[in-house]
Amino acid sequence: MKHSQGFTVIEVIVVTLFLSVATTVLFMQKNDIAATHRDDQRKTAINAMYYSLEEVYFVKNKNYPAKITDTSLAAVDPVLLTDPDGIKIGDKDSDYRYEGINCSNDICQAYSLRADLEKEADFIKTNRKN
Repeated sequence: MKHSQGFTVIEVIVVTLFLSVATTVLFMQKNDIAATHRDDQRKTAINAMYYSLEEVYFVKNKNYPAKITDTSLAAVDPVLLTDPDGIKIGDKDSDYRYEGINCSNDICQAYSLRADLEKEADFIKTNRKN
């Protein structure tokens, strides 16, 4: 009796299942790493805005702006005012939110700055108790 030199159906099924599971795990890890990277970008941007508000804007004006724009935070790279999805702070679906507190005539006494994160709770910064 001759034995053929090929793979059995069982061997092909086992290899196919192994490759399917490995591909699924790799894809999930890739998505997880990408989401963590976007969250890190959001935290970096919020920290840059926070320090600009505290160390530049407040020092100069002794108050905070009613909204964040390229001109109100000129010390921040304008790219950081746009979330990883390309939406600018202040726009409807932005991951970044700035809220002036105790405002009168576009001059605020406090603020809350927030980023919506994918893998963690929201990242929130508030003004220092100046």
